[in-house]
Amino acid sequence: MNAVNYDKVMQEILANATGKRLLLHSCCAPCSSYCLEEVAPKIQTTVLYYNPNLDSEEEYLRRKGEQMRFLEETGLADFLDCDYCPEEFFGIARGYEGEKEGGARCTRCFELRLLRTAREAKARGYDYFATTLTLSPLKDARRINGIGLRLQEEVGVAYLPTDFKKRGGYLRSVELSKEHNLYRQNYCGCIYSKNASR
Repeated sequence: MNAVNYDKVMQEILANATGKRLLLHSCCAPCSSYCLEEVAPKIQTTVLYYNPNLDSEEEYLRRKGEQMRFLEETGLADFLDCDYCPEEFFGIARGYEGEKEGGARCTRCFELRLLRTAREAKARGYDYFATTLTLSPLKDARRINGIGLRLQEEVGVAYLPTDFKKRGGYLRSVELSKEHNLYRQNYCGCIYSKNASR
């Protein structure tokens, strides 16, 4: 069985996306930079900043500020903010604290953020929802897309499959981060990934 080329699927959908709207979950400005460069010219995009996994309000506000600054500088997308609600992350992480980075706890975190994105997209009349999480070389695009496609059925709003790391996406995000002097962190965001990065 051949693996799905999610990047190719995305390109095919975006080729016919005139007049459509996308709600794109973003974990941070550096990751969103290339993703927005790729999708925003083809589909009207709004960034959803929902990241209850971040280990402190200070980190949350710093990343949010960088996301807003990047959008103001580029005009690539509108911005939709969510409150910092770490209790939502700790609720799904309970019992999974000892998991390795990239394991079941991360899967539950992906599900949490994608579910909120899907629900917001449905409630606000977006045609598609997606996430920047597939940009990272450390994140499994197949797992993330599997969650998105399942939520498409459960919530009733179309999911845009992606694999933003393809075609040099991650390296381009590093370039764009330098160009815009974006704050780049060396851990995903939660206290567990922060401890693992030390």
